[in-house]
This record gives sequence, structure tokens and C-alpha cells, in this order.
Amino acid sequence: MSESRATLPALVGALGVVYGDIGTSPLYALKVSLEATGAPQGDSGAVLGVLSLITWSLFVVVTLKYVTLMLRADNQGEGGILALFALVQKHVSPLSGRARWIAGLALAGAALFYCDALITPAITVLSAVEGMELLDPGFARAVIPVTLGILIALFAIQRRGTERVARLFGPVMLLWFVTLGISGFAAIVRDPSVLAALDPRWAIALLAGHPGLGMTILGAVFLALTGGEALYADMGHFGKQPVRAAWFGLVWPALMLNYFGQGAQLLSHYQAIAHPLFFLVPQQLLPLFVVLATAASVIASQAVITGAFSVTRQAIQLDLLPRMRVLQTSALEHGQIYVPVVNVLLLLAVAAFVFSFGSSGALSGAYGAAVVGTMFVTTVLGAIVARAEWQWPLALTSVVFGLLLAVDAAFVFANMTKLDDGGWVPVALATLLFGIFWTWREGRLRLRQALARQAVPLSDLPKLLADATRVPGTAIFLASHTGVVPSALIRNLEHNRVAHEQIVILNLTITGSPRQDPADRVRIETLQPGVYAVHARFGFMETPDVREALRRCRPRGLRVFADDVSWFLGWHFVRPRPRTGLAGLRMRLFAWMQRRSTQAAEFFNMPSRGVVVLGTDVEI
Repeated sequence: MSESRATLPALVGALGVVYGDIGTSPLYALKVSLEATGAPQGDSGAVLGVLSLITWSLFVVVTLKYVTLMLRADNQGEGGILALFALVQKHVSPLSGRARWIAGLALAGAALFYCDALITPAITVLSAVEGMELLDPGFARAVIPVTLGILIALFAIQRRGTERVARLFGPVMLLWFVTLGISGFAAIVRDPSVLAALDPRWAIALLAGHPGLGMTILGAVFLALTGGEALYADMGHFGKQPVRAAWFGLVWPALMLNYFGQGAQLLSHYQAIAHPLFFLVPQQLLPLFVVLATAASVIASQAVITGAFSVTRQAIQLDLLPRMRVLQTSALEHGQIYVPVVNVLLLLAVAAFVFSFGSSGALSGAYGAAVVGTMFVTTVLGAIVARAEWQWPLALTSVVFGLLLAVDAAFVFANMTKLDDGGWVPVALATLLFGIFWTWREGRLRLRQALARQAVPLSDLPKLLADATRVPGTAIFLASHTGVVPSALIRNLEHNRVAHEQIVILNLTITGSPRQDPADRVRIETLQPGVYAVHARFGFMETPDVREALRRCRPRGLRVFADDVSWFLGWHFVRPRPRTGLAGLRMRLFAWMQRRSTQAAEFFNMPSRGVVVLGTDVEI
């Protein structure tokens, strides 16, 4: 989306998709942070200290780092850890050792982000549904079933697309943030002494006064920041201008007013610690507020779900994951997509988290331990972009990103205190996912090397076609690499000994940019009479489409229609060499993933008829 399109619908849509996660942190962040201090009831120093930590953490991490700085690090409007990685790749030699460790960092960050997408829906929906116990204590037995029912409904509507979800969720989140701000402001008016927490010395005093619990307190405070990375990943759905305008115009003020309102309430009535947010609302309005909180918590999950879809497509296009079916849900906005496989896997994993942990309090121990690693990686890659892309002086880059890295490192160490309380679960899952990412990347590199050894250069094509019987019609052969004869063409000549009168070798390339200019989509090269090489380029946020590529060929003189040709695809049957140990296991895993990735015909939007698949054995 263009930056200039900061219209009211875009602003409201951003509230429903981008800010759901961080917008529901008042449900649990202050409560869990105060419990982490171990302070006795009525300890004003603890209340003011925690508020000060949340205030300045939101300012540094979300306002300065993400909204002000990292939204500048967009790759033609797209954000997120892999879009940032693609931006960095432009300035690094792909064969260098530096490229390898940067790729490792990016893959680790992406794996950790996925794990955040597993926990956010579980903890936010659980925390809101548990609020219904205030209306009826007997509701406790229904918390798990109701939570699971809500989650199933949430994942079921994802196929409707981001735009429709935003239209449904945006107004609800607008009401949520307005309610947060008003209820918090009313409490502050009753006890304005809470504004003393704006002084950062209260935060310093709290950490200094609890040296043994400092990291634990910071780990709890981090719960107020967890939506920052999802904010960055979801930027491409609406554009940076609507995201920034929504933050400064409503989200940040509402969050601050509400946190300080909760603090004012606790200074006067410390027994409200059980559910400090709900105690801000008059008793007669509590049922409506609980329903609104439940709706907001459902919407909070949307930010990480859509972020997971975006990251998945980026990973596929950057060849970090096997091909999967990606559905475009908007004819106008390329960033609005739905990935069925990811949707199902997320639902199953989230349901497992709800069953195994059982409460939002238990889940808070696991929450944040994964996404904090993604935030750290984002800062490291951001520093590289500042030097290479923005041409910042070394001194400025060191000061700005050094400060941000110090803050991120503090939160990384703080979240390590959660490992024994459940934090090990997302970290273990992220490690497993990183292994899958790295296995696929290394396997693809080995496969390319093996194919290069078998490749026949295009210069040999006239000799191959010389003795072939020509038959009427047009044949299109998909080519993975330029400059070589497609393996499907070689197999066809070997087995059928015929060649069509017109042959098109179609190479689809994924560029390092999110989207390719349609006017420069294809380039046509005449290899010999009746034989053409077509080079079609797509951005890593686009779904490669052979029909689109052929349409772009017609104005350039090559009139080929997708439904009137024969399609030939090469299928590489990977056979791993016998190996022992981890290396052998990884190659067997890669071969298994290669065989089960989405077929090229479906992935590249080919016609369902007239497709011929010719296999080639490749040993790696």
C-alpha cells in the first residue's frame, strides 16, 4: 500500500490487524509485573516503579525503535524480519561468510516470531475469558471450552481475508482503545499522584531495590511490548503512514492512560490486583466491558496470525521453506493473503498450548521468551541497513543501535528467567523450526550444485533439436535457472524424440524486492527460430503467476495463451546419499520435504490440463 493512503478506513483497519496484540497487554502486563516484584499489598514504590518501567520501555522499544525507526527499514512497503533480511542481502555477497551468519540470524528471528504466533492467541483469549469469572465464579469450569471455541471461530474466518477481517475487527478495536483511555483517565483524575511514575527514577529505584528480582521484573514488564514485532511484520497490509498515525493518534495515548489508571486504582485499592483492568469499570458496565475485552483479545491474535502468513510467503519466495499454497484474498492489496496449511498448524499448536498450560497466568511464563529474540535480531539487521542503505555514519549507527541493542539484551536476559516456568517450550519449538529452515536452505543449495553438474548449456540446444521430429503446437518448459536447458526438455527429447514447432523456455525469478514493476515483468530472448527464452520476474511478496507472465509477452510480439499450449515441468526426485549422524538425518528430511512441497503447476497458477511432468533423479 502506498504511504499516502493513510485514510480513515486504513487507520481503523490498522487498529484491528496491527495493534490487536499490544493493545490487549493491559489485560495482564501490569498485574503480572507487580506480582513479579514480590512487594506487599499497598507498596506504592512497587506500583510506581513498574509503571515507570512500562512507560519508558514502551517509549524506547515501540515508539522509538519500531514506529519511528524500523518502519523506515521497509522493503518497498513490506516489513518483518524476512523483508529486512532481503534488504540486507542486497548489500552482502551471497558467497561470503558474512552472508551465512546473517542468514542464520534471520532464520532464527523468523523461527522465534512463529512461536510468538503460537502463544499470543492462547494467552490473550484465555486472559479475557477468565475475566468472566468476575460475573460468575462458577464460570471457571467453562474457561477452557469457551476459549477453544473462540479460537476455532477465529481461525475459521481467516480465509475471508485481511480486508474483511479488518472491516469487522477495526471498529471493535477503536471502541476498545477509546474505552481504555477514558477508564484510565477517570482513575487518574481521582488520584493524580500516580503521574509521578513518569519520572524514570522510580524504575531505577525498583530495580536497585530488588537486585535479585530485577531480571524477573523486566521479563514480566516485557509483556507490555510483545506486539512490537507483529506491528513491524504487518506494516505491508496497510502501509507505514496509517500504522504510525494510529500509534501516535490513539494507541499509545490510550495505553498510557490505562496503565496509569490501573496504577492509580491500585494505589487506592490494592485488592484490585486480582484484575486491575476490570476494576476501572463501573460495576453496572462490567458485563459489557468483559464482552468487549473478550472481543479485543480475539482480535489481538490477528496481528500475529496475519504476520505469520506474511512471513511464510516471504520465506517461500526467498527459498527458506518448501512451496505451500498461498491464496490472494484481495485484488487490490498484494499483502493480504491466506495460507491454509499455516492456518491449520497454528490452530492445532494454539489449542495444545491452551490445554497444556490451562490459564493465562501459567502461559505468561512462556510468553515473550521467543519474540524477544526476534526483536534482538531485528535491531542487529536494522543496524546493517542503517549503514549500508541509509548511509549513516558509523558513530551515529553505534550510538542509536548500541542503545537499542543494550535494551534488547536486557530483555533477552530477563526472559531467560522464564525458561523454568514454561519459557523453554517456545524456545525449543523455535530451535526445531530453525532446524527445518536451515535444513531446507542447505538442501536447496546442495540440490542446485547437483543440478549444475548435470546441466546442459543453452548453447547445446540447436544440436539437441537437430534430429528431433517437429510437431505442431507450442510447448512451454519451466526452467529453474537461466543459461541451461530445462531438464524436462532433455527428458522429453530422450523419451518422446519430438519437439514442438514453437518452444518457450520460461524462467521465473524471485527478486529481492517485494514487488516487481509490471511494465518490466518479462524479457524475451530469441534463441533460434521458433525457440524463445522468457525471463519473468516477481517480487518476494508476490505469487509467481505464469498466466500473468504470458499476458505480458503478447505486447512484445510473443502471442502465447496459457490454455493453448502444452506445459512441461521437471520434477527432481531427490535421493540422499547414505550418511550417518545428523548430516544424514538432515538430508533425508530435506528429501522428504522436497517430495511433499506444493507442485509447481498449482504454485505457479498453471492451467489444470495439459501439464506433463518429467522426473529426474538427483543424488545429494
